[in-house]
Formats: sequence, structure tokens, C-alpha cells
Amino acid sequence: MILSDFDLRAYLESGRLRVIPFSDEIIRENGLDLRIGSKYCEIVNSNEVFTAIEGSDPSKYYKCYEASDYILLKPNTRYLLHSLEYLSLPPELMGFVELRSTFARLGIMMPPTIVDGGFEGQLTIEVLSTSFPIKLKVKTRFLHIVFAKLTTPVTRPYKGKYQGQRGVTLPKMTSLL
Repeated sequence: MILSDFDLRAYLESGRLRVIPFSDEIIRENGLDLRIGSKYCEIVNSNEVFTAIEGSDPSKYYKCYEASDYILLKPNTRYLLHSLEYLSLPPELMGFVELRSTFARLGIMMPPTIVDGGFEGQLTIEVLSTSFPIKLKVKTRFLHIVFAKLTTPVTRPYKGKYQGQRGVTLPKMTSLL
């Protein structure tokens, strides 16, 4: 079952779903609009092979920045961005995250992103910019998350390596098996 604005308000008012900072303007008909945070990382092009095994450090493949007002996305470049909002989901909810349609219509792309029941933290998302430079104002409503109520709460709420993340979180190469 997808939660409506009525259901979302009830979850927020009860404290079962937490969004910090919260603003009433982010509640939409069937989800929440999340705002873009100030930290971002450009994924750099490299011919050096990265071995994706436990303990590997991917940080040299990223250039990370903090913006005061605007984030400038270069053409045809991949970035990691984060939500301004810190979310805390109860074990009976999960979320589907997509770009708001305005940004998708500009040609920005984002792979599907799932938020598991029990997750807590800011969201780190990947985007591929379009064929022309784009300036994004920090705190702009950029993402849309649709919440689905599971038929039963998850028996093992999310407690993974990204629990409690803040800002952009680079890949953590631990326990890949």
C-alpha cells in the first residue's frame, strides 16, 4: 500500500516516521519531496582499475565539495548528492526514491534507489547530469520519495554500513559477500 498525504501526516505526527529538518511544504499527494544538501562529490574518470573487495578505498575516484548556495553540475558527469533531510523509517515502511519530474525533464538521470525499513540517515544518491551545465540551488526540492507499507514489518530492520550517514557517503567496501 502506497501512503497518501493523509497517511504520511499520521506517521509524522506519531513520530513513527521522522524527517529532520521537517517542512510542511515537502508533503505531496503520495510522498515527500526531499531537498538537496550542500555536499556533493564528482565521480572522476580514470583508467586505473578499482578492485571492489573488502578494505579497498574508492576515495581517489571522487572529488568532493561543499556548496554555499549552488551546486554546478558539469555536462555528462556523474555525481553523488545527498538529501538535506535526515530520515528515520519504521520497520513496516520502505521508500522508492526518484528525481522530481522537472529535473528528469531537464535530462538529469538517477538510478532507482530503495530505502529499507529501519533505515536512518540522509540519503546519498547518484545522478548523471545532462548535456549542458546545470546550477542547482542548495535546499531545492530535488527528490521524491514514495513510501509503501509492507504487509508485515521487516524482521531484520536495516542496520547496514550506511545507517546514520550524513552528507555524501562514499562506497564502503566491507562484507561484499
